[in-house]
Parts: sequence; C-alpha cells; structure tokens
Amino acid sequence: MSQKFVSNKDKSEKMFENRFLNALTKAHFSFPLILYIPAIFYLSFLFFRDEHGTVWYFLGLFAAGFVLWSIFEYLIHRFVFHYKPKTEFGEKVLFTFHGVHHDYPNDSFRLVMPPVVSIPLYAVMYLLFEAIFGYGNHFSIFSGFVLGYLFYDVGHYALHHFNFKNKYFQSIKKHHLLHHYKDEHHGFGVSMPFWDKIFKTDFDEEREN
Repeated sequence: MSQKFVSNKDKSEKMFENRFLNALTKAHFSFPLILYIPAIFYLSFLFFRDEHGTVWYFLGLFAAGFVLWSIFEYLIHRFVFHYKPKTEFGEKVLFTFHGVHHDYPNDSFRLVMPPVVSIPLYAVMYLLFEAIFGYGNHFSIFSGFVLGYLFYDVGHYALHHFNFKNKYFQSIKKHHLLHHYKDEHHGFGVSMPFWDKIFKTDFDEEREN
C-alpha cells in the first residue's frame, strides 16, 4: 500500500497563523535532552536520598519503566496518532500532532515533541505513576520511562537525519521509513520495532524488499 506524502524538504506548513503559537509547535532535537536528562538524575537522586530501596531494586524498576515506555509508544502511535477522526476538528487536532509529520517527514523542527506538549504530559504521567506504583517506587520506574521517551524522541530525529553504518540501526531506520513511504498501517514501533512482530503489525519482508 503506497503512502502519500507532500515533501521531503526540511520544512513544513504553518500550524497556526500566529507566529508565537506556530513557534510553540516546533522544537530543536536537543530540547528533550536538555529538559529530561536532568530530570532522570534528579528522580534517581530522590530514590536513593530517601532510601526507597537497593541499587538492584532501583535498576529492576528502572528497566521495567523503560520497557513500559516502549509498549506505551507502540499503543499511542497505533491507536491514537493513526486514529481516523469522524469530525473536522478531530482531523485538525491529529494532523497537528502527527499528520503533519507524515506529510513533511524530514522537517527537523517537527521530529521531537515540543516542550509545550511534553512538559504537561510529563507532569500528568508523573502523578499517574505515583498513584499506580506508589510514592518512592515511582521515582525509579518513571525515570526508566522517561529514558525510554528520550530514546524514542531523539532516536526518531536520528532515523530521519542520520546515515547509520551499524546494521541494527539500519534495520530500525528501514522499518520506520517503510511506515512512512509504503504502509502507514504497519510499523508502529519506532524505537523498538519488535512490538510490531508481537502484535502482528510488522511488514511482509518479501513484499517490501
């Protein structure tokens, strides 16, 4: 199934006529690193400062959070970003969040989540993790979750703008580009494509080669 796209140039259309609002929809790929690497270290510091567990306990929860992000990423990409709205307003909202990326996949300022979106989501997810996993445990598991997010967000930029020599990263890039240019109904795992194999949304290798 061929995937339509508008342009491979490093630019895209305006989301808003207001220049300030439009600027809020863009972000340099370094922004997530600047914002959330310190957050990971701070949450980790809080876990050990208040003696919520051993190093191994921390690492176990941290790894669980990292894996949890990869599942979250797959589900959001598949069932939210590629949901087909029934109203014009819904179509506009989804285009703003994800559709524009499919039309202009190489716009370097629309490849990572802008802070105006990521910061409120960070706050909501932080409170949700505390409610679900309990105070103390959430410092560790949420740290892993945020690291998973960074792998996704910055990795997504790299998939569109880096030329990888490593075969593993080449395979991930191929997987993601097939999602863009061949079939948007498959290949929802960006940072961890193996979820597509598990949920039967991987590409048919013989058909796509």
